[in-house]
Amino acid sequence: MRPVISVERAGHQNVLAFMNTIGYTEGTDNGRQLTLHDGYDVLVGGKLFTDFKDHPNVLVQLNPKLASTAAGRYQILHRFWVIYKKQLNLPDFSPMSQDLYCLNILREQRALPLLIAGRFDDAVARTNNIWASLPGSPYGQHTYSMAHAREVYVKNGGTLA
Repeated sequence: MRPVISVERAGHQNVLAFMNTIGYTEGTDNGRQLTLHDGYDVLVGGKLFTDFKDHPNVLVQLNPKLASTAAGRYQILHRFWVIYKKQLNLPDFSPMSQDLYCLNILREQRALPLLIAGRFDDAVARTNNIWASLPGSPYGQHTYSMAHAREVYVKNGGTLA
């Protein structure tokens, strides 16, 4: 599925393709994860939430040394959601609010012009410190290869320079 935000609001089809790639690599919208709302309802670890009034803020113990509050299509951490919800005046944790959050992060990381220009690899390099499943992420969790991520991006309508 595609993000709920329009191409016009996102600025380019490549931005939507990249957002889909994030959902895929984060495991929330890849065809293997149960979801009733295209990944917008997924907690880290795979359980679902149903209330979109606000970030669910559920601390999930992933292993003895790692716990996370990541939630939604883009696996947004609660501590960041609190800041951006206020900054962006987001009313809830709905799919549109999650898309606007993601779009803002892409803007802050200076990835939007790269995506519009079809510079996928460079956009990944600008954002893999945010999304730990993207190729080259420094966090040590499972990542996808650049070739696989590119394939997902192109399959979702992205173009390469």
